[in-house]
Amino acid sequence: MFSLQKIFKTVSTVAKKTATPTYAVGGFVRDFLMGWEQKKDIDFVVEGSGLAFAKEFDKAMKEAGSLVEFPDFDTARYILSTQGGPASGWGEGDDTLVLEFAGARGESYDVKSRKPKVKTATLADDLLRRDFTVNAMAVEAKIFAATKKPTMTAVKKALVSVDNSLADLQERLLRTPLDPDKTFSDDPLRMMRAIRFAGQLHFGIDAPALKSIHKNRERIKIISAERVQEELLKMLACPMPSVCLILLFQTGLLDIVLPEVAELDGVEEVYGHQHKNNLVHTFKVVDNIAERGGSILLRLAGLLHDIGKASTKKFLPKIGWTFYQHEHVGRKLAGQIGRRLRLSKEQTDYISKLVRWHQQPISLMDEGITDSAVRRLIVNLGDELADLLTLGASDITTGNPTKKEKRLKNYERLKKRIDEVMEKDKLRAFQSPVRGEEIMAECGLKPGPTVGRIKEALEEAILDGIIPNEYEATKKYFLKIKDKYLKEALPHERI
Repeated sequence: MFSLQKIFKTVSTVAKKTATPTYAVGGFVRDFLMGWEQKKDIDFVVEGSGLAFAKEFDKAMKEAGSLVEFPDFDTARYILSTQGGPASGWGEGDDTLVLEFAGARGESYDVKSRKPKVKTATLADDLLRRDFTVNAMAVEAKIFAATKKPTMTAVKKALVSVDNSLADLQERLLRTPLDPDKTFSDDPLRMMRAIRFAGQLHFGIDAPALKSIHKNRERIKIISAERVQEELLKMLACPMPSVCLILLFQTGLLDIVLPEVAELDGVEEVYGHQHKNNLVHTFKVVDNIAERGGSILLRLAGLLHDIGKASTKKFLPKIGWTFYQHEHVGRKLAGQIGRRLRLSKEQTDYISKLVRWHQQPISLMDEGITDSAVRRLIVNLGDELADLLTLGASDITTGNPTKKEKRLKNYERLKKRIDEVMEKDKLRAFQSPVRGEEIMAECGLKPGPTVGRIKEALEEAILDGIIPNEYEATKKYFLKIKDKYLKEALPHERI
């Protein structure tokens, strides 16, 4: 069982034994000084070889965790499975603690890569290479090892930092230690990290850094899709994702990372008829999903739900602005985006499915909620039905309180009808009660298109309410229609 104090005591013991000054650095120190819950990872900088220190630490831990070595960068990662890990930062609990050990270093970059060339440097130089001043702070490990939880005064007294670190932390301001053009050009992912920190930590970005992000935005193209995806999903995990999304748009990064979303911006007017700004609407939808506790992937689906509108927008004199079939266009685009961002097939299919069907609940309400329509919605959405309803309710962004209340009540009414139909029709695991094997035996058919058409006809009859979702009724209906399909069966399908 390991607490943070025990970890720091072990680090301090190894530091003393090897005569290697060792410092906690970055987010751990920042969060401590802000009085926040401690991170589940700690970065250490050693004035010597980070890899050699990590190996000595591993010996001292007596194989309590696992060591992952990165010799090209003189770094190592120690992964410790704790019992009860630092839920409060200094107690015991169940979690995984990740420790990073790196030698103090300077970095230089090739213009076509964010992979640095590393050289040994002083602690002061190491802090200057970091992304933001609020992360360029270090405290010797022995300070955290001295007591169960050190005082703020003791930590501040031992603090080693670049200029303005504490002041920027107090002002909640993100500023780069070096010229922002160098910081962001060297490692363009830092531009997305700045925006993510703004939403995640509720920090502002200082004006020179914000201008530099816009200036260097094209550099994001050298970053791998996996890293861009990681930062984007972290942004969507923020309590109010629109903080990050607006900054992505204002800096021009959205044009590069998700141009399909950026294209939603703008309002056109024809003969006095305007449509809403679909980008502003989309950001509100994502915030609504976050407020309802929706998953990160559901928030991403919300971000993409209207991307088909840019190419389907059309003004019809007697109707106004229309976006016919935008959900179908959006589904295709969502699939392309999922693959481009290196999402898994399962994640991509989930998002594409919600984009495709996000209009369906509204259509049901407009047409009147019939049992047949509800059945089809249940079967088509399956496990994603609850998320679709959350997306649909979040899609209501009207500023008219009466209209908003009415539409939300419609969703509650739809949910109630869904529960009623699912209970009545037993559609939770829907498929024809008469299975393919029985159809083949009764009709003397091999597996093939005719069997599929018969099975589909039975399922359609259930969904349309022609027959109940019960075996006897379905079998009777099957015997009634089978001859029609047998006449169309090809010779090679027959036994």
